[in-house]
Amino acid sequence: MEFGLLGAVEVRDRGEVVEIGHVRQRSVLVALLVEEGRPVPVDRLLDRVWGERAPLRARETLYGYVSKLRKLLDLDIERSPAGYRLEVDPSRVDLFRFRAFVRDRDFDAALGLWRGEALDGLESPWFDALRESLHAERLAAELDRNDVALADGRHAALLPSLRQLADALPHDERLAAQLMLALHRSGNDAEALRHYEIVRRRLADELGADPSRPLQDVHQRILVGSVEERPAGPRQLPAPHPWFTGRTGELAALDSPGTVVITAIGGTGGIGKTALALHWAHRHLDEFPDGQLYVNLRGFDPSAEPTPPETVLREFLEALGEETIPVGLDARAARYRSVVAGRRLLVVLDNARSTEQVVPLLPGSDATVLVTSRLKLAGLVAAHGARSVSLDVLHAADAREFLVARLGAERVAAEPAVVADLVSWCGGLPLALSIVAARAAMEPDFPLAAFAAELREQPLDALDAGEIGTNLRAVFSWSVAALSDEAARAFGLLGTAGTADVSLAAAAALLDRPVTRARMVLRELENAHLVQQHVPGRYRMHDLVGLYAADLPADPGSRLADFYAATARAAALTLEPHKVLPERESGHALTFDTNAEAMAWFDAEHACLMTEQRQALGRKDFDATWLIGRALNNYHLRRGRTSDDIVAWLTALRAAEALGDPIKQSTAHRCLGADYIEMGRASLGHSHFERGLELAAGTGDHEAHGGAHRAIAWAAEFVGDLERALEHSLAALEEFRAAGTEIRVAESLNEVGWRYACLGRYAEARTFCEEAMLLNDKLGHAEGCAATLDSLAHIAHHDGRHADAVAHYGEALALYRELDNSAEQAVVLEHLGDVHAAAGETEQAREQWVRALELYREQGRDTQAAALEARL
Repeated sequence: MEFGLLGAVEVRDRGEVVEIGHVRQRSVLVALLVEEGRPVPVDRLLDRVWGERAPLRARETLYGYVSKLRKLLDLDIERSPAGYRLEVDPSRVDLFRFRAFVRDRDFDAALGLWRGEALDGLESPWFDALRESLHAERLAAELDRNDVALADGRHAALLPSLRQLADALPHDERLAAQLMLALHRSGNDAEALRHYEIVRRRLADELGADPSRPLQDVHQRILVGSVEERPAGPRQLPAPHPWFTGRTGELAALDSPGTVVITAIGGTGGIGKTALALHWAHRHLDEFPDGQLYVNLRGFDPSAEPTPPETVLREFLEALGEETIPVGLDARAARYRSVVAGRRLLVVLDNARSTEQVVPLLPGSDATVLVTSRLKLAGLVAAHGARSVSLDVLHAADAREFLVARLGAERVAAEPAVVADLVSWCGGLPLALSIVAARAAMEPDFPLAAFAAELREQPLDALDAGEIGTNLRAVFSWSVAALSDEAARAFGLLGTAGTADVSLAAAAALLDRPVTRARMVLRELENAHLVQQHVPGRYRMHDLVGLYAADLPADPGSRLADFYAATARAAALTLEPHKVLPERESGHALTFDTNAEAMAWFDAEHACLMTEQRQALGRKDFDATWLIGRALNNYHLRRGRTSDDIVAWLTALRAAEALGDPIKQSTAHRCLGADYIEMGRASLGHSHFERGLELAAGTGDHEAHGGAHRAIAWAAEFVGDLERALEHSLAALEEFRAAGTEIRVAESLNEVGWRYACLGRYAEARTFCEEAMLLNDKLGHAEGCAATLDSLAHIAHHDGRHADAVAHYGEALALYRELDNSAEQAVVLEHLGDVHAAAGETEQAREQWVRALELYREQGRDTQAAALEARL
């Protein structure tokens, strides 16, 4: 599959154009493609596709477009809390091939990919801005091609296109200089000087500006009859790293045209900042004919203090040929700016400690500056317009290619599974890969499996090649040593979390700080690239950084467990206000006003809750273990996450057994029974039900006993034994009435009514369900109302009351949406489609079924999805 963006948007499969649908559907595809595998949040995607003209149901429309693209093009469009993500081979997208050709200086091949106006046909403010940016890239490539042609002596052949382009872009001074040089070398100095005068007047009249120094320089050299290049300037760049691989996106960012002349390359220790800067610099040497300056500012050097700017300026001025060096920082900086003005220089400031260290070393204009630092240097971005390029880890394919380059293809190919392990354990961190490769290179007779085994057992010990610069612990320690005491303490505490990421609220609880203060502490860690805010309000560490943090001494207490357990309890009670859950105190616990807020918190924190539940069990904090598992139950049901519910209940069951609490054990067994039966493991499910009923009966607790009967009734219905289901539903109703728990009585009335309906006894069914509806209304039990409306709709449908059925299903659907219960929304949509189909309303039926199918697929409910797809 080939993707074309440099013209009308098109997709080709084996050379044949594939129809990709409506313009908005094409817009969704392009908005994901251009990110090169990075996730795009839903809100950002909506803004890109529609701007301020998004329709009322834009999110549902977007979901539909994504679903159609997946099916139509067989694309793996992933969805996560960070947004939608589409990753394709860059060689299959003409835009990425264009950028690769430009990086390789193959300008003819790059420009040959253009078919017209980029993204032709796509309309939104974001696409307009992107189109303008892409056309700027095209122009930059054309101008680079002109420079190469002029350097090769092809000025005569270049003249017609230069004249045409100069007419189209009358304010482009670089283009004007190229045309003047071509005219001069063709023996036409008069026209070259006349063109300069035209440009000079145009700039003065229209912009109130003088020509730039480079254009003035060309003019002056033509006047005196000398266009030879200046003597070579300083050439201070260290050699590029010989095994540099990957970084196509970052190189493209450095290549992107524009007015930015300062770029701050940031990332954690060992991420490859210097390697990237030097690789790019050596590939672009011809763009800086007046020289390249380089300095290691030693911002994080354990053996020396950061190099003072005054010292660097002396070295730079001497390298630029200055014989007398002024005294004092300000005087040297002023002289430096004067000397480099008008020169096409590259300045590489490596390993900076702060913005303050860098600012005196910035040229006033013209020169290009690359700064590398373990910090984000926000001041450089804010006050000096620097572009920020943050490095993340290498993709797995690039990491493997690094090992191939370092160890040879034959050695890597001999142990493919082991190499995959090495790549995984190094986590894409270039320094870690370099250390492993260096150790393997020094022991050529050792199998790679030996290094992989050591990495698996003691990762940080294995990543030590015997010198301070090749010891991962030491490299990380330099970053930590530069932190404030509070940030260093926070770094160690975050290492105890054990979760893939942590929210700001959870971090505040762990650090025992107010959220506002915790945010500032995390910002310091973020600026040091020790944590990454990968989505707003959530923070994570690289796996190896996390291992280093976990090795540091820190006492987290029970603050994180308290936070998760107490907040999960609050969220669960928001979803089910009548639920009885044990108390758990936390001064940092969150509260929720709506179902949507509670469900959103569960969505964001689900993985962390599951991890914390396991860790609480390991610490023998059985109360937290039980509470988290119990609180997750309703969320799992609403999202259709049966497998996760099993894991949570098995963990909670171990806690209940350790507590010796038969009621908790009974609850866990009956919930596990329902989950296992739904997963198709009926025998195991019935075993749990029987054990749950046995435990409940032994307690004399009517509510527990009723819960056990209720679970068995559900299981009996699941396997089609409706008589037995009704029998246990009636028994559950009796127990709940004896217990006096009205909420369970209301739910049981509906379940009895439903089972009568399943047996075709609609009059009795309606009586029980209407009684349930009255009680649910009285109690304000929204979920009970929604379930009962579903039952009443089913009864109306089979009674031949079509309008009543549609109305009841519509009310149930509205309630489930308000409750953010997507699992039940899917079921109701399917049933509503059934009603329309029975009435011969084919289009309405299909619309509801398609929406249900999308939800089933998103929830991973493959059985229901397959059955419904067959009907469609």
